[in-house]
Amino acid sequence: MTRKNDNKTPFLHDFSKWSENPWIAGNRSLKKRGRSGLTTLELCAGGGGQALGLEMAGIEHAALVEIDDTSCATLSSNRPHWNVIKADLNSFDARQFAGVDIVSGGLPCPPFSVAGKQLGTLDERNLFPAMVRIVDEVRPKAVMIENVRGILDAVFLDYRQHVAEQLRKLDYVPGWCLMNASQFGVPQLRPRVVFVALRKEYSEDFSWPGESQNAPPTVGDTLFDLISSRGWKGAKQWRKNANEVAPTIVGGSLKHGGPDLGPTRARLAWAALGVDGKGIANDAPDRDFVGMPRLTIRMVARIQGFPDEWQFTGAKTRAYRQVGNAFPPPFAAAVASKVRACLIARRRTFQIA
Repeated sequence: MTRKNDNKTPFLHDFSKWSENPWIAGNRSLKKRGRSGLTTLELCAGGGGQALGLEMAGIEHAALVEIDDTSCATLSSNRPHWNVIKADLNSFDARQFAGVDIVSGGLPCPPFSVAGKQLGTLDERNLFPAMVRIVDEVRPKAVMIENVRGILDAVFLDYRQHVAEQLRKLDYVPGWCLMNASQFGVPQLRPRVVFVALRKEYSEDFSWPGESQNAPPTVGDTLFDLISSRGWKGAKQWRKNANEVAPTIVGGSLKHGGPDLGPTRARLAWAALGVDGKGIANDAPDRDFVGMPRLTIRMVARIQGFPDEWQFTGAKTRAYRQVGNAFPPPFAAAVASKVRACLIARRRTFQIA
């Protein structure tokens, strides 16, 4: 069962005339692709959501930089061949990766999120300056950075323009765009801003990914096999009632947040779907369970668009934080596929010439 996506988040088409976004939406292409010959240096790789999306788009990783031990372990255990580097981005020297095609990443969100108090440049976790420095060191063809919708708030207009201007000085064409994970088949209302910058010679061939023509699956349909895996007698009725997409998964940070589905407002939204958001369960409900079930980490990961075979290391809080803060892989793949198409189109033009 699927329901019409009633998401109220403005989709990217509403931003096509916005001065901070020079590109419009093109056709959507989100099938698994073969190798493109393109490489990326990924920053703040976390639990691997964006990395998986880039992999789905046929883009290989030259390296993935991450400061958290547990996240590094997750990346290495799932993809032993990946070059995972544990490092602080502020002191990371990227010159050894000069020539990679793309610099990608999901920079810390708390500096620009309401939950993080939107301290912006005053927040020690703001890594946009480090990103700009790394782009200068590497000089990739493209930059692809994910962040929370709060970075589009009016209070950060000057800072967005500052970041964009720094990239323009390096001969890039930058743009910011608000999109939603549910519009790429992810069963979750997860608005995210993507910042893309392209070297001038590639910028004319880029367009944002178009919205899927199919409504995303409901929470009930997405999780039915997992929620019923221990024979819960109430699973079928729960599936019927959980007939909407999920609210935004909240992951917390190293300073705040535990293994639960968010603050009071988020928990109320989960309760409307028949989910107890006050914690994370170790297992699916048993046969005679009565009440609202809690989700397991695997269930939350599926709502985020992770494949079931992707395993998260660490204790519950650390594992959940990796899941909750991730850029959903299908969403990342949709954007990365457009970046790939843009770079390959220009490469073919050069070859023909």
